[in-house]
Order: sequence, then C-alpha cells, then structure tokens
Amino acid sequence: MPDAPPGPSAISGTTRLYVVLGDPVAQVRAPGLLNDLFARTARDAVLVPVHVGPDGLAEVMRGLRRMRNLDGILVTVPHKIEVCRYADLLGPAAEVAGSANALRRNPDGTWLADNFDGAGFVHGLRDNGHDPAGATVALAGAGGAGRAVAAALLTAGIARLRLYEPDSTRRKEVLARLDAHWPGRVAVGAEDDFDGDGVDIAVNATPLGMRPGDPLPFDLARLPGTCAVADIIMKPAETALLKAARDSGRPVVYGRHMLDSQVLLYEQFFALHTPERNGRWEP
Repeated sequence: MPDAPPGPSAISGTTRLYVVLGDPVAQVRAPGLLNDLFARTARDAVLVPVHVGPDGLAEVMRGLRRMRNLDGILVTVPHKIEVCRYADLLGPAAEVAGSANALRRNPDGTWLADNFDGAGFVHGLRDNGHDPAGATVALAGAGGAGRAVAAALLTAGIARLRLYEPDSTRRKEVLARLDAHWPGRVAVGAEDDFDGDGVDIAVNATPLGMRPGDPLPFDLARLPGTCAVADIIMKPAETALLKAARDSGRPVVYGRHMLDSQVLLYEQFFALHTPERNGRWEP
C-alpha cells in the first residue's frame, strides 16, 4: 500500500512551499489562515513568513523564483508595488492598481501576480452592512493596498473617491491609473487637504496605527457623525483610529474582514480546491 499522506503539521521532502513577504512581518495573519486552509484541504504544503526590507527584495525574489518547490508568494507592506517587477504576467486587478499581493507559479514556470486586497476589502464592507455603491469615499493612502482598494471601490460603483497621499509623485501616478478607467470620479490631494464633508465611508490604507503613538491618518472631527470608518490594518485588531471612531458612535469595519474575505479568493487563485495528484496539486 502507498504511504499515507502526511498529517496537517508534518513537513517532508514533498511539501510544497508558500511564503509571505513583508517589512515588518510579525503582524501578518496569513500563515494562520493559509496553513489552516492547507490542513482542511489535506494539502501537503506550508506557508511561512519571510522578513525582508526593500533593499533585499530583488535578491530574495530572484532566489524565490528559482525554488522549484515554491508555488506561491503573498506580499504585504511595503512591497506590493515593487513586487510587480518580478512577475511575468499581471492579472486584471494588479494591472489596474499597479500593485500585487499574491503571485503564483504557472505550470509553464512563469509567475502571475494579482491583487485581492480590493476585492477582499469591498466584500468585508458589504458583510458589515456597508454597500459602497453610490457612496462618497475618503481614502488615506495610495500605496500598494490603497490603490487596490481604490480600484475595487470604483468597480463597486462608488459615486466619488477622494484620495489623500503625501507623496506628490504617487498622487499623480495613481490618479492617471484610476482616471484612465473611471474618468472624473477621482480627486487626489495631500494629507492637509482632507475634506470629510458629505463622506459616507472613510478608509485608512496607510501604515499609521500599526505602532503605538502613531498619529491618526485623518481628523475624525471632519467627518459626518454617520460616516463608517474602516481600517485595513490587521494588528492591532483595533487601531487608535477605529477606537476613536467607535467611541464617537460611528460604525467601524476592522482590518481582519479584508483578509478573511480573501481566503476564498486565494483558494481559487492557488487552485487549493483541486485534488492532489502524484504528490503535487494541479490546477
């Protein structure tokens, strides 16, 4: 009889590898979520965190691409824009946003990058009773996650997006990207330009709130009392922004909802629902 497949916690010479890249990386929840998924689907695979700074990303990516037992890469702050350089192909969301949070190895050895931050964020909003269709949204941050969230919100039918980003070069780039698909529906400005008048949903897509003592990404007092406030930060679960919003009586949406909503998308992207054949999963 053939050997029994390894248990959920077993790692052997046949184990397929996945990594999540970030700087920092201690806050990521992907290892718990994806390794639980591997266990539920009896997949001989493991995902581990890899802490790499911007100065080491190119070297690490070159090495990862050469690893024959590596099937997937997840990406978090601050690498989501830069990592697109190391993909052979971009999926539709990554193409529009210019950022990616997942890469997979195709059967021919090429690497496909796509971005599920935006779709996960919009799904999390809807699950919490906030359909963005027709809404005016204020979004802080035009980094890798922020631009993906912006594109997904526009796809979901928001009426108007006000995007705030301190980097003037990044403001121009993201406006050009979004305006090419949704002309006239996006306005960009610096942090000091923040205007909360008439905003239905306010979103933090910056790293502000990950560390104790970080300033708030925008002034809650400038927002209507009924405005929903969302944060994409996973850890801490309740950022200073969300605590202040909750204390003021405003509805809040936590960062974990964005990632929880992405698990099914990852399952589809990495073909984790397919049966295992000859010790290897095939799409």
